[in-house]
Amino acid sequence: MHPFGNGKDAIDMAKHDDRKLEYIPFGGMGEIGKNMAAFRYEDEILMVDGGLAFPDADMLGVDILVPRPDWVLEHAHQIKGWVLTHGHEDHIGGLPYILKQLPKIPMYGAKLTLGLLRGKFDEFKLKEGDVDLREITPDDRIKIGQHFTIDMFRMTHSIPDNSGMVIHTPIGKIVYTGDFKLDYHPADGKSSHLAKIAEAGRDGVLLLISDSTNAERPGTTSSEYEVKGAIAEIMAKAKGRVIVTTFSSHIHRLQNIIEVAEAHDRRIVMEGRSMIKVARIAQELGYLKLRHPFIESDKLDGIQDDKLLFLCTGSQGQPMAALSRLAAGTHRKITLKRGDTVIMSSNPIPGNEEAVNRVINALYERDIDVFYPPTYKVHTSGHASREELKLVFDLARPRFFIPWHGEPRHQVNHLRLSAQMPRPPKKAIIPHNGDVVTITKDDIKVTGQVEAGIIYIDSVGKSADEIDEPVIRDRQMLSEEGVVVIMAVASRHPSVEVLTRGVAQGNNGLLKELERIALEAVTRGVKEKRNLQDIRDDIFYPVRRHLRKATGRNPLILPTVLEG
Repeated sequence: MHPFGNGKDAIDMAKHDDRKLEYIPFGGMGEIGKNMAAFRYEDEILMVDGGLAFPDADMLGVDILVPRPDWVLEHAHQIKGWVLTHGHEDHIGGLPYILKQLPKIPMYGAKLTLGLLRGKFDEFKLKEGDVDLREITPDDRIKIGQHFTIDMFRMTHSIPDNSGMVIHTPIGKIVYTGDFKLDYHPADGKSSHLAKIAEAGRDGVLLLISDSTNAERPGTTSSEYEVKGAIAEIMAKAKGRVIVTTFSSHIHRLQNIIEVAEAHDRRIVMEGRSMIKVARIAQELGYLKLRHPFIESDKLDGIQDDKLLFLCTGSQGQPMAALSRLAAGTHRKITLKRGDTVIMSSNPIPGNEEAVNRVINALYERDIDVFYPPTYKVHTSGHASREELKLVFDLARPRFFIPWHGEPRHQVNHLRLSAQMPRPPKKAIIPHNGDVVTITKDDIKVTGQVEAGIIYIDSVGKSADEIDEPVIRDRQMLSEEGVVVIMAVASRHPSVEVLTRGVAQGNNGLLKELERIALEAVTRGVKEKRNLQDIRDDIFYPVRRHLRKATGRNPLILPTVLEG
């Protein structure tokens, strides 16, 4: 039997079925992070996730990136529900920037997911009454509007309460894997519920949208159980204090490290704001268990070094995080010393490699024992490798396929992998963020584009101001080319002062020549009674030409003309 009906007759009927579903990704396509998507059928919209991403190295002064919500705000009256697949920042971290602008929309998530979202409320001045949060289990069935019914299914990842979805729509079933790997020895003992994918596959899956992060990696992703064993082996040999850094939201890893520390009779100290915050929430909700309470770093008197373990932030080399300050010797309460052991239980996010290497080198210079991947097996990915992707694909047996959650190389390799399956999809596409993907029973294609840009957020936790691309370009120019500031007074006796920062002057009298050019322009402007804006332009363009000729650079030029 054909999965969508009785053979040829069902296919012929499908060709005349003009019902359509739209899928619009606002993030997560061609990138890792900023995951947010909409499914629209007629006048009803289902939203999924609302994450953030971290900036590239050239986005100077930008703390985070969130999806631009213009389309979501415009169509808010059609949104019948918002489902959160899990509590990582790249899936919920963007929501506080959007929620204030939205009406109260039913928002569904598991207990830990909603707990981590609520943990952001104080920082963003949100109240429980501002939102409609509805707790579900990772295997619940929920009804969204008239057209969407969702069967959640648990998938193992690096955080508890992680789910994929079978989305039942009027035109067919969509399997949305969410982030996942198939860990057969998960920290909480709760394995992936693949039976729901298999059941959907037997009935017929119209579309599979699947995690592509590790589509280039052969084999299977190693288990958290193996990482726990590697950390236990290192800790058993450590003679002094042990400092472990990992992602603060990696609850499974934190639990395993706590269990290893307790097995070696070590008390645990938490360092770093985000680590303390997430651990508190996870502990309050019952996802993090420990025999003894955490102790504070200023209350360690009387505890031997070989009885201490520090869990701290800084796995990505962030300058102000706890590990970076320890490596630099600037931490207010803790000083590293010979005999200490540091375990870096994470991989650098692309773009952070140099920062992480600087921290590792600084630790080595302090004669610290450092363990980090891939040299040591102290980290594993939370995402499925090729054999796991093939298994999920084989269970779903979709008619159409979209590789999601990855950079272009990950998505293309996932698409190629699907073409090699015994039952390849009839059609597979890789949309871009903002593409309107129209799905019918017999076709899938991009039919339009909506606004799906990026909001750049500066000064997280302070003003959380949105900045635009011209500001970033100015910062890039300042960092690469420098700045020239020209102060001029247009009077009977004109005067000019030139200041430069980041501009190499050499021994060729550059500063004096710039002053001469500017003074000449001001003097001429006063004589000809030109307005101040025209005098400013008369300074700007000759100065820019001379700088380009003399230095080959293009610094930011800021002339100011005052009337004397």
